[in-house]
Amino acid sequence: MSVPVALRVDEAQALLAQLATRSAITAHEEVPLHAALQRVLAHDLVSPFSVPPHDNSAMDGYAFSGTALQGPDAEVRLQVVGTALAGTAWHQPVRDGQAVRIMTGAKMPPGLDTVVALEQCRIDGDAVRFDARVLRPGDNRRLAGEDLRQGEPALRRGDRLGPAALGLAGSLGSARLAVFRRLRVAYFSTGDELLSLGDAPREGAIYDSNRHTVCALLRGLGCEVIDLGLVRDDPASLEATLQQAADQADAIITSGGVSVGDADHTRAVMQRLGEMAFWRIAMRPGRPMAVGSIAHGDPGRAPAALFGLPGNPVATMVSFLAFVRPALLRMMGGNEAAAAAPPLLRARSASAIAKKPGRTEYQRAWVQPRPGDLPNARLAGNQGSGVLSSMVKANGLVVLHHDQGDVAAGDEVDVMMFEGVL
Repeated sequence: MSVPVALRVDEAQALLAQLATRSAITAHEEVPLHAALQRVLAHDLVSPFSVPPHDNSAMDGYAFSGTALQGPDAEVRLQVVGTALAGTAWHQPVRDGQAVRIMTGAKMPPGLDTVVALEQCRIDGDAVRFDARVLRPGDNRRLAGEDLRQGEPALRRGDRLGPAALGLAGSLGSARLAVFRRLRVAYFSTGDELLSLGDAPREGAIYDSNRHTVCALLRGLGCEVIDLGLVRDDPASLEATLQQAADQADAIITSGGVSVGDADHTRAVMQRLGEMAFWRIAMRPGRPMAVGSIAHGDPGRAPAALFGLPGNPVATMVSFLAFVRPALLRMMGGNEAAAAAPPLLRARSASAIAKKPGRTEYQRAWVQPRPGDLPNARLAGNQGSGVLSSMVKANGLVVLHHDQGDVAAGDEVDVMMFEGVL
């Protein structure tokens, strides 16, 4: 895999999209509708009927023929001949000059095409009066099939199923859905300087945070996480753990050990076990990244994809969001929409930010709405790649693009919000 010395972020994303598409899983299963949240649909869901199945009222009011609005009088008076309730059908004929009291969602009686809202009416004995000038024929009527038409796909293969999609499937009577099986992802951290929870503190050592952030990110995606814990900087241990991960998982994520330090054995072990490229990406935080695959003993299975992330906590998280998350969504069977990067919103920077063209920078920020203007993006403290506390204080990342220079206070910037991705 031949790549430039330092990849632009967009170049790295494009390469990962190609690799992930080739590694997409194909096996699928049927699950109950309530268990399908954040799963990826394996087949198109075709609507067995139109939604709504009939014209119905968009509000509580009175249904009548819109021809009543074409008379010379500004006020319309109609005789009320009954009530149409939601869930029941009105079959009696309704003549000119008559109306039917109707509830929201009730089927429109035959020959009637317009609804006047209850609050626009005055009751006059067994009649209703309203101003004809507030309506046009056809107002406040939902048409049959305006949501979905019978025989058309309601949801597409590769759609990631959120709450709205599950509601739509439920409206079609779908008790079970065919979804791709969960992607199995193995994760471990590397480094002799790391402590696991429960270990006694020691001089020069730190507790491992990446294991918990990455595993949480994976669970948020709906992956089946294989937590392999902490692996020391020992070639034999690294090789055994990588091979174990390849045997059990579709994808492997590691953090640490992909730079050029003397103790970073991960590079050599990865190259020995599989096909591997080591990238330097023109970004901050984060720079080194390993991408490739490791084979296993089952010839019927594709090799496990491997993503070796930098070890600094914020660099690990940013690299995951920028590169690994969309790649995993493609491997899960997600289509272009499902695997797309989170949309970037526009905001105004609350302060000046020094930036040299030639790399993409991700700055932690707290973004707040402002009436009548773009949201305000204020940097959330120390931006060092090892400072996880400022990630906690932030609700998004200011994205300063590759060719962008210094930002002045008040300038517009792009922001990747954490809502929906963390």
